[in-house]
Amino acid sequence: MKRINQIIELLEAGQPVYWDGGRTLTYEGGVKSAQTHADWLVIGIEHQPYDIAGLNAFMHGLVAGGPTRSGHRTPPVLVTLPFDGVDEYVVRNNAWMIKQVMATGIHGILLCHAESPGAVKEFVEWVRFPFHTPGVGAGLNMGRRGSGGQDNAAQIWGLSTQDYLRKADVWPLNPDGEIVLGIKIENSRALENAEASTAVPGIAFAEWGPSDMRMTFGYDTVRTRENTEEGDLRAARDRVFAACKAANIGFLDAVYPDDVAAKIDEGITFPAGDEESARAGRLHTGRTFD
Repeated sequence: MKRINQIIELLEAGQPVYWDGGRTLTYEGGVKSAQTHADWLVIGIEHQPYDIAGLNAFMHGLVAGGPTRSGHRTPPVLVTLPFDGVDEYVVRNNAWMIKQVMATGIHGILLCHAESPGAVKEFVEWVRFPFHTPGVGAGLNMGRRGSGGQDNAAQIWGLSTQDYLRKADVWPLNPDGEIVLGIKIENSRALENAEASTAVPGIAFAEWGPSDMRMTFGYDTVRTRENTEEGDLRAARDRVFAACKAANIGFLDAVYPDDVAAKIDEGITFPAGDEESARAGRLHTGRTFD
């Protein structure tokens, strides 16, 4: 084990990273989730109750149920929050949620509906402590995360508080950081700013959010595998993917057992599928370790 955050360890080794979600935010749910097949867990509280006590209990359960099959203390956990990245003012007025979830010891956040580069910039700044300076003055202002939540987070990471403070920064902007931030370019307004938003320093990956994107393109049918390939939607997906490539960040896209190999060859680094898809992807890249 070289990293706290296995997402970073795998990406630096040239391996895609596979997710899983749908977790119960209890201590027992964390214990059970520690042995997940996935490389990282996404905790979606965008449309669920904002349960910070449950999230904190879940993180402590992950520690109790660990280490993971790969030898890490916990799987990396990224959270989606219930506010949208409309602009910098929306993010700033809801930044208390960022502070609270980071204090539970999670390893990153996925910003929903990232509509403007100003919102993305504000998002990155609220995750960072003021003394982390990579990117400051070159697209970012000083970090805004304050003191107070680091002790609990350090316990989850298995570090002293001092070591946590040093490592709790955004990767890959800070090569020694252990926090991974993603953005969802998932509506037509966000799509207009895809190139500028993905270029904000401190972002590690983006996705195109096909279900929400479909709605803003006027479709009222439930998303299926097939209808995400309809002309204007495919063009939206390809634009976000191209923006990620230009910014040299990862791209998250849905995969299935029969197409995961082709999508990895295309350059997908965050394949989002089930356990069978992950198994097929790992076989394709010759991965012989958890």
